[in-house]
Amino acid sequence: MIKRVSVAFSVLVLTIGLLTVSSCTDIEPKKDALADSVKTEFLHAWQGYKTYAWGYDYLKPLSKQGANWYDSSFVITPVDAFDTMVLMGLEQEAQQAKKLIFNKLSFNRNISVKVFEMNIRLLGGLLSAYQLDRDPRFLQLAEDLGRRLLPAFSSPTGMPYRYVNLKTGEVSGNISNPAEIGTYIVEFGTLTRLTGDSVFYKKAKKALRAVYQRRSSIGLVGTTINVDTGAWVDKSSHIGAMIDSYYEYLLKGFRLFKDPDLGDMWKHSVNAANSYLADEYQDNLWYGRVDMETGKLQKPWFSALDAFFPGVLALDGQMDRARALLNSCFKMWQLQGIEPELINYRTMRILSPGYPLRPEIIESTYYMYYFTGNNQYREMGRTYFKALKKYCRTDDGYTGLKSVITKEKSDRMGSYFFAETMKYLYLLFSDPAMTNLSKTVFNTEAHPMFVDDYIERR
Repeated sequence: MIKRVSVAFSVLVLTIGLLTVSSCTDIEPKKDALADSVKTEFLHAWQGYKTYAWGYDYLKPLSKQGANWYDSSFVITPVDAFDTMVLMGLEQEAQQAKKLIFNKLSFNRNISVKVFEMNIRLLGGLLSAYQLDRDPRFLQLAEDLGRRLLPAFSSPTGMPYRYVNLKTGEVSGNISNPAEIGTYIVEFGTLTRLTGDSVFYKKAKKALRAVYQRRSSIGLVGTTINVDTGAWVDKSSHIGAMIDSYYEYLLKGFRLFKDPDLGDMWKHSVNAANSYLADEYQDNLWYGRVDMETGKLQKPWFSALDAFFPGVLALDGQMDRARALLNSCFKMWQLQGIEPELINYRTMRILSPGYPLRPEIIESTYYMYYFTGNNQYREMGRTYFKALKKYCRTDDGYTGLKSVITKEKSDRMGSYFFAETMKYLYLLFSDPAMTNLSKTVFNTEAHPMFVDDYIERR
């Protein structure tokens, strides 16, 4: 029988117990003073949510009001924030979030939801919360949600539809993309591990394999595909939105479950990406947008979302390539003192000027610091953190920017600000021994999952 443990004990486990020695032996286990500053800013943003959006999915900090994704709340911010609170040792806040989740969260609703978002945020958050806190109610909610998502995988190809009704199982959205098809193995595999029901792992792996099997002769995948017929709709290939986490989960699924099939798919896929998407231009490394069949460059575009890739490369041990690509990402950040959504990397012209509190460049910088111990990556982190406070901080939280050029603020503090942006900043400035990446895999929403469910059952 699993005995429930307190959040305080989970913090103890994370910091001095099972998430211990870093794989990089030359890192001195020292915490930067900015780690506490990040925690202070997390609390500032959380207080804004508590004051104006308690029980809602997210806060609109300029309007000082809460808002939901659908007609009613799934308390997405508390679920997304919970494991970050545990990592930071914020037990009181974690207990408050936990109480709200159990009082308010139910999936027995006649609502059609986006399967991808429910998976990475809510299923991932609940699974991580269970592994850290051990309250069985987290796992009960996770399993309930997982079973309600399963009808989405009923297509003829095994690739999931984009939407499913949580109550009726009715599906819709047959034009999908590799990211929304291939970003389930981490969460569904963990659910299989914790419940013993193999259906989740099998469905997620079948979906991943279905995309991989439809790669082009040169090994690339396109942007959109019909999940009923398996025919590609948009054959543009890249590492950005709608494809990004497909690559991420091939590697992370392999690291988490040691499945050699996933390892082979990752190896072949990343080799193709490095061969055809990588574009060295004026001594800088970028990844462009090409035709999936020919590899011919279509658009020299690079987005803020693409900045996840240096971290994935570092996780795979491709350090020289990861270092070069992150340096390019940092140049993108420096264009206006904070990162725009999209640029033409050959002209360095900004194509989309928004900044919705993206975490990806911070995520990659954390991975590079973890594996190298080079203080230049903490210095990069200082640049990010300073810019966030200067341009995105409000009286009641943080918000994105409509334009990094004018610095005009938008009015949304997405839940991933707590789950990812603040978490990766905190980890970057914390003792590197706080996490062990040979035993921990962060999902694409930065919820930690553990190899062999290795946090001890007491």
